[in-house]
Amino acid sequence: MDFELTEDQRAIAEMAQSVFADYCTDDRLRQFDTRDDAYMEPLWQLCVETGLQALAIPENQGGSGLGMTELMCVLEAQGRALGQVPLWRHQLAAATLAQFADSALHAWAVEAAAGRTLLTLDLSGLNTVHGMTLHAQPVAGGWRLSGRVSALALAEQSQAAVLLVSVEGQPRLAFVELAAQGITHVPGRLTHGEAIADLQIDGLPITAQQLLPVAALDWLEPRSTAAMAALQLGVSAEQISRTVAYVTDRRQFDRSIGSFQAVQMSMANAHIALEALRSCLWQLCYRLDAGLPAPSEALATAWQACEAGHLIGHNAQHVHGGIG
Repeated sequence: MDFELTEDQRAIAEMAQSVFADYCTDDRLRQFDTRDDAYMEPLWQLCVETGLQALAIPENQGGSGLGMTELMCVLEAQGRALGQVPLWRHQLAAATLAQFADSALHAWAVEAAAGRTLLTLDLSGLNTVHGMTLHAQPVAGGWRLSGRVSALALAEQSQAAVLLVSVEGQPRLAFVELAAQGITHVPGRLTHGEAIADLQIDGLPITAQQLLPVAALDWLEPRSTAAMAALQLGVSAEQISRTVAYVTDRRQFDRSIGSFQAVQMSMANAHIALEALRSCLWQLCYRLDAGLPAPSEALATAWQACEAGHLIGHNAQHVHGGIG
């Protein structure tokens, strides 16, 4: 059994690491924190120029037609650098349209693959206490949407979105053009700097083709979990790397604090948590790319991402002396 990435996958990972590391210097991250930019538009243009925004979009829609493993490699590099660009939502929304939407909507996937259109998505209703707050009612020739979408990422910068809707109490996905009449935007910003907006939708008509089949949600949900876990893997890996460098140089009582047993055990626990997350994520991506069912693997990966993200972030902060 070969658990290594292929040569092509390693090349994609190295290219992504170069793009993100070169752009996301500490100075640029500070500038982003102090400005009101919705996302890093110059970095997004670099992603479009290198094709990183279309890896998971099928080839017949203009994408690279690659799988979750390749996207995982790119998202890990993005997480390491804290690159504020909408890579995973954009191309997974486009890939969902390419896979499951009527041919009339495929043009959106083509435009997304070319970088001329920005797409977003939201599945938060599956995991929040409020549940699904957007509902679809049948009308002649289609459906009518009413309700609320909370904290939709880059809602004001995107042209369209794939949204979770309740249809007779069951979750489905709907494709919505965000400039349509009947949608009210209330802009905001998340703590990590990403622009969002709450949407209030009042009686928005959509065609029957804009309501995607049940299988679309089953396909998208585990891939969204894998994408977010890959970002967390990158964030946590860089936290460990920077903390190890710090404890190697920081001296107390004429000794490197990295030589203290308590610090060593803390960082060892963090490393074990990171590798447990990596193992779960790689298994999930492998099964998704192989066309195998992966509901348990997706849940395990989500749990590991939450646990590892908290443990590693807490340990890194603690070992640094509690600084931000």
